[in-house]
This record gives sequence, structure tokens and C-alpha cells, in this order.
Amino acid sequence: MSYKSILTVVTNPAMAEAQVTAAARMALGFDAHLDVLAVGVDQAQVGYAYIGAGAVLSEFSLERAEGDARAAANAANAALAEMDPALRSSVETVVAEMGSLTSVVGNAASFVDLVVQCRPYSGAQNYQAEAVIEAALFEGRAPVLIIPETEIGKVLALNTLAHPRRVLLAWNQSSEALAAVRRALPLLKMADLVDVTVIDPPARGPERSDPGGVLCQYLVRHGVKAQVSVLAKTMPKISDVLARHALDEGCDMMVMGAYGHSRLREAVLGGTTRAVLEAVKIPVLMAH
Repeated sequence: MSYKSILTVVTNPAMAEAQVTAAARMALGFDAHLDVLAVGVDQAQVGYAYIGAGAVLSEFSLERAEGDARAAANAANAALAEMDPALRSSVETVVAEMGSLTSVVGNAASFVDLVVQCRPYSGAQNYQAEAVIEAALFEGRAPVLIIPETEIGKVLALNTLAHPRRVLLAWNQSSEALAAVRRALPLLKMADLVDVTVIDPPARGPERSDPGGVLCQYLVRHGVKAQVSVLAKTMPKISDVLARHALDEGCDMMVMGAYGHSRLREAVLGGTTRAVLEAVKIPVLMAH
């Protein structure tokens, strides 16, 4: 298995250069095709209005969304123009209502091997950034590589996106973590070392006598160079323990399951997932 189709969704022209450049580096590293989806979001929420005003508001909102989509596409094309000519890529411009953004992104993510996005929690990002990641994870069932926007220059300079040196693999025996392992195999095979990290393993269960051992064996059979680290929860949050261990071990990528699903929203990142994204300063590959 390899990544042959990579997607990035641009809703904010200000983040287009960093995001498209990162996705392009991944595509070049795996000889993959890069799809860029430039999205303008129609935010019209006309509950009630004076007679005739609803149509005016809807038209204004649609025109603004079309302008946003064009701006995102122009920024994406400008970034692609700076890439290696060997890169195979395409840019599609879409206008979606806020309520249908999940289905638009989810459908696009369903037919790719990997989605690359910048971390949604920063002053430069818009509120749609998290919705895009949620849609790709929960609706598209695609793995998402999330890159901290403050570290993207360093990550790209070191060229560790497609060829990470050391990877922290957060393991808790969950189906989400196992899904992340399988989706991350192309990257794990590239790594010099994969650290299977287990925090406070349960006293009972199939791995009680050898935490992470079966997973490590599975990875080795795939040609992955792996080791197991069993840690105690010495800090209030698991995310803090993972972030500290990643720093101590010099890891340049983390792989973990994405947790959380709510009927109140079509999808919502769970507390642990969000805490990890906020705590670590390295790219995180997640799957659900």
C-alpha cells in the first residue's frame, strides 16, 4: 500500500501557501496525485426577514462565497506554480452551504488515500478549518495528516513529511488506533524508528503481559523498525505525556486514533484528540 491520491481542502487563502506546499511535498515524496479543493462557504442563515430581503441576503452571501472560492483557488494555484514541475495536481473550485460542507468534503475525502491540512487552532485559521478535518475523518473515513502552522517552515526545511525519522505511535488497543496504524503504514515503513507508546496499560486484557508487543510484531513483519515504550501517566493529561515523550525522543511525527463522535453535530473532535493537536509541535496523522 502507498499513498497515490492526496487531498488538501483550502477554505482560507491566507493558509493556502503553507497547506498546499505541505501537501505537494507529500505527493512528490510518494509519487502521488494532489487534488486541491478550493471551497467558498455560503454562510447565509436567513431565518426571517422583511419581504424580499431574504433573496437579497442570499444573493449577497452566494456572491461572497464565490469570491472566497476564487481567492482560495488563486492562492492554491500560486503555491503550485512554485512546486517541482513533476508534481501532478488539479484544483477544483466549489461553493457549498455551511450545512453541506461536511458532505462535500466527506465525499472528496472518500476517494483519496490521505488528506493534508494545517492545524485548525490558530488566529490565522477560520472556523471552517475544524469542520473540514472532522468531515474528512468521520464522513470520508480518510486518514488526515495535520501540521502545526507555527512549525510548518521547520518541517518542510527538514523534509521529514514523506520521510519521517522517528515516529511516535500512540497505542491504546482501540479500533481507532488500529485504523491509524494501518492507514499510516506507508509512512511508518519510511521511518528510521517507530516508537509504540503505551501509557498506563490496563491490568487486565489481551496485552496485559506484553503491552504493545503484538502490534510491534505486526509492524516488524511489514518491514517497520519498531520499539515499545511503556509510560506512566505522570502528568494530568495523556496529551501532555505524549507531547513530552515526543520531544524527549526527538520524534518528528505522531500517529494516533481520532476519537469522538456526537449526534449533536455530524462529527466533533473528542477532548483527547483536540488536546493532542493543541499540545504537540509536530505533524499528527489521525484516523477513525
